[in-house]
Amino acid sequence: MRIFDPHIHMTSRTTDDYEAMYAAGVRAVVEPAFWLGQPRTSVGSFVDYFDGLLGWERFRASQFGIAHHATIALNPKEANDPRCLGVLDVLPRYLEKDGVVAVGEIGFDSMTDAEETVMVRQLELAGEHDLPVMVHTPHRDKVAGTRRTLEIVQQVGLPPERVLVDHLNEKTVDLVDDAGCWAGFSVYPDTKMDEDRMVAILERRGLDRVLVNSAADWGRSDPLKTYRTGQAMLAGGYTDDDVDRVLWRNPVAFYGQSGRLLLDDGSLDATVGASAADFEGNTLQRGEPVGLA
Repeated sequence: MRIFDPHIHMTSRTTDDYEAMYAAGVRAVVEPAFWLGQPRTSVGSFVDYFDGLLGWERFRASQFGIAHHATIALNPKEANDPRCLGVLDVLPRYLEKDGVVAVGEIGFDSMTDAEETVMVRQLELAGEHDLPVMVHTPHRDKVAGTRRTLEIVQQVGLPPERVLVDHLNEKTVDLVDDAGCWAGFSVYPDTKMDEDRMVAILERRGLDRVLVNSAADWGRSDPLKTYRTGQAMLAGGYTDDDVDRVLWRNPVAFYGQSGRLLLDDGSLDATVGASAADFEGNTLQRGEPVGLA
């Protein structure tokens, strides 16, 4: 089983997670820029964060045989903070960088006017930079938030096949399917979606235009939920090719629209931990090797 997790926040995860993911078949990830749990107070803190996603985190993933990509945006929650609005001015230089495969996460948190204004501008930036978009649907009032999101996407004029609407459930998937956008599902231990519900949705709607992710972050989450969903699909009668389509070929098809995927044959056969290279003078190694005084 080869796996491309299309939405996971590896900055929040440990090297043990990278090792476990590689062992389970994960060979590529997309890490969306998101809220860190504590409000950021300046544009400079976003600049450092974006640089980390495109630099250190890509290097760290490579040490474990995983190709790391990112989506870049001002997230919905912090779109409400006037101190953060200057991020919109620095986004264009990041949206031109290698490995940036979409604008995201954008969308709604509390469905405020400020969030809508920032979402519209970032949808426009996606068009200007010829990138697809990852949209976050709110945890509250999800149906209303999804419906309004789709209205805005249509108003801005982005082609629906370049829009991924994420964090969906049984109540919102039909809205996204009817709009022609890609449907994203975050499989979590306690909330959002579980493996069996995910398989039931696939049985009802089919395998087209669907991405399954772990969305693992600093909360209670599981970076192997993509693998567990693949196992649930096999147990439900799907073929290995069906699983490959959902967990690999679909993410490649959606993010491939950016023209910036960092995939090659070698990425599927990398040796974990083989490289002793460094990044900005830093490596993953700590202390002396075992047996040396």
